Amino acid sequence: MTDALSALHPLDEAVRLEPAGPGAYRGATSAPYWNMAGPFGGTTAAILMKAVLDHPQRRGRPVAQTVNFCAAVAEGAFEVVVRLVRDGRSTQHWQVEMLQAGVVVTTASTVTGPDRETWSHAPAAPPSVPPAAQTPVLDTSGRTGWRGRYEFRFERGEPIPGAASPQAPGAALSHSWVRDEPPRPLDYVSLAAICDTFVVKILQVRGDIPPVATVSLSTYFMADEAALSRQDARPVLGVADARVFRHGFNDQSAEIWSDDGVLLAVSHQVVWFKS
Repeated sequence: MTDALSALHPLDEAVRLEPAGPGAYRGATSAPYWNMAGPFGGTTAAILMKAVLDHPQRRGRPVAQTVNFCAAVAEGAFEVVVRLVRDGRSTQHWQVEMLQAGVVVTTASTVTGPDRETWSHAPAAPPSVPPAAQTPVLDTSGRTGWRGRYEFRFERGEPIPGAASPQAPGAALSHSWVRDEPPRPLDYVSLAAICDTFVVKILQVRGDIPPVATVSLSTYFMADEAALSRQDARPVLGVADARVFRHGFNDQSAEIWSDDGVLLAVSHQVVWFKS
């Protein structure tokens, strides 16, 4: 590994793509972002985001991304194929596929578009919580690999094994400060990953760890590049909740706020679980 590559942030290493033809890229999974049985889904979302950002026809910034986790991603090499489906005046629509051994394992639908000066209104507000500097850091030593790649500071909703049970479910709401570890300036790649850093809510609500996996994750990017630049590498505030667990699936929603109260992104996902 060259000095230039070794100097990369672990996230930039994980999402590094090499051109492999028009609209095609090659990459490989990253051990530092490994989850229990495969890559952390946030890095997969970040990889598919980066493939669109790297495409020479891309105009504007990310507006929306929906990632469908079709199959388990195995350790090792993968290919990403990007196709511009529709190029409109206000938005571009992209289809992205991740393949291993010629088989699709993940797909994404992404929308990009230029920022425009328009009427603005922001009725939502973040919860009132102590600043990150006054909130203790969660000890992630000994936990799954990707958890050590983030700094978490829980104001409420820290998942504690045994604190709840299927017979006495706990609350799903959580407030937590989070940033990359080591610190990294916020951009759309890291924001796409951070939107999946919320532990699936059944672990928090039931207090155990059943077989579980995110099926589909949709993220809507409400911040322009200037807002991300202002946030730099400081922690963002994540607010996450779930509404229903039923028939082996549950919803999960999240908001990502800057430390000065700007809504940066919202996300929604559906999670499969086995009783």
